[in-house]
Amino acid sequence: MEALTLRFCDEFDGGFGWIAAGELEQRCSHALVADGRVWVVDPLDGHGVEARIRAAGEPAGVLQLLDRHNRDCQELARRLSVPLYVLPETTVAPFEVRSVRRGRWWKEVALWWPGRRVLVCADALGTAPSFRAPGDVVAVHPVLRLRPPTRAFAGLAPGTILCGHGEGVFEGAEEALADALRTARRRIPAQLAAGLRAWRATRSS
Repeated sequence: MEALTLRFCDEFDGGFGWIAAGELEQRCSHALVADGRVWVVDPLDGHGVEARIRAAGEPAGVLQLLDRHNRDCQELARRLSVPLYVLPETTVAPFEVRSVRRGRWWKEVALWWPGRRVLVCADALGTAPSFRAPGDVVAVHPVLRLRPPTRAFAGLAPGTILCGHGEGVFEGAEEALADALRTARRRIPAQLAAGLRAWRATRSS
């Protein structure tokens, strides 16, 4: 299998991310640093990832937020000698766990870091072109647009949104979240058209 080409992104004082280059879905992973400990979220493995995590602090755990986001969670947890938390149901370290979906075919949780007002999602929200309609800063996953996960994010006022697909939102995140949830249904046709254009662009590149 061809090795992934990754680049680091989403640099902020609470951690960093890394993203798969050249992918339509723009899979993105994150390391969150709290009190010198590093929590790794939905990680992809690749050159420089483990070294960067270790340089950021003491590895504390790997969190898998979506049932199908196996990615390289188990392998990195093993190499870092830390627990793997798959769909955690209770608070983990400084993070609150928010249930996004508990269906038969889709199980997902999100992390809310209240001390830093950081919201971390797997698939529920994304910024990849395949997620967004024109005008979207961040968008509800296309499959969830008919029934957006409004309850999961009720009462949150994020200053930052980190996504499992696409780079994070660091400015106007609270307003972007509200807009994504409010317009999810009515922007379905525009999202479908934009997603098709993004797919064609990736195929031709």
